[in-house]
Amino acid sequence: MSLVLRSAVLVAALAMSTSSLAQTPAVKPAPAHPVAAAAAPGMTEKQRNSYMIGMSVAKSLGQIKDEIDVATLARAIQDSLSGRPLALTEEQAQQVGAAFNQKMQTKMAALQSQQATKNQAAGSAFLAANKAKPGVRTTATGLQYQVLRQGAGPRPAATDKVRVHYKGTLLDGSTFDSSYDRNQPAEFALNQVIPGWTEGVALMTVGSKYKFWIPANLGYGANGPQQIGPNAMLTFEIELLAVVK
Repeated sequence: MSLVLRSAVLVAALAMSTSSLAQTPAVKPAPAHPVAAAAAPGMTEKQRNSYMIGMSVAKSLGQIKDEIDVATLARAIQDSLSGRPLALTEEQAQQVGAAFNQKMQTKMAALQSQQATKNQAAGSAFLAANKAKPGVRTTATGLQYQVLRQGAGPRPAATDKVRVHYKGTLLDGSTFDSSYDRNQPAEFALNQVIPGWTEGVALMTVGSKYKFWIPANLGYGANGPQQIGPNAMLTFEIELLAVVK
C-alpha cells in the first residue's frame, strides 16, 4: 500500500472508530481526559483530536515530505470535507497517484541501490581487515567468528531448534536487535534463520558464547529490513543456552 493510501486509511479508520462508538447505545462518551487537556490548555477537545490526527498523518508522510506542498494538502482536505468543487476529478487523481507512486518507487530503488553498494564496500573492507586479527577464524563461506567462551554441551544439528541469548549490531556499532534488552532468550529453528546463523550456531556447543561477523550474502543480502539496510554486514554475539528437543 502506498504512503498516500496509508494516510487515507488512517484517517478513515479513525473516523469509522468514532462513528461506531456513536452508534452503540451501550457506550457512554468518555469524559475529557485531564492529562490531554493539560497537555494542550489552549485547545478544545475537538481541536486536540484534530491536532492528534494531523500529527499521525504527518508522521505517516514523513518519507515523502519533500514532495508535499502543505498548503495544497490542507486545501484538498478542506475542499473534500466541505463539499466544495475539487481541483481534480477522481480519474485525474488516480492518474496523478499512479504517476506519483511510480516516481517514488524509482527514487527509492535508486537510493536502495546506492546504499547497497556503499554497505557492500564497507562490509568487505571491514572483513578483510578483521580476518587478520588474533582469535578470528574464517570459514569456507566467508563467515568469521571468535570463541568468547567454549561450552561443554552438545553441538546442534542444522535442523535443530535452539535457545539463545544474542545481540546484533551494525557496522557503526548500533544495536538492531537484542534478546538481552528484552531479558528473554529466543528460540529458533536453525534451518529457518539467515545462513550465517545456520552455519555459525551449528559450530557452537551448548554453554558457548561466540562472536560472529556475517557477510551480507550470509545475512539479509539486498533485501535487508529498514533498520538494517541492503547488503549490510552483521555482527552477532550469541550464547547457546540449549538445544530444544
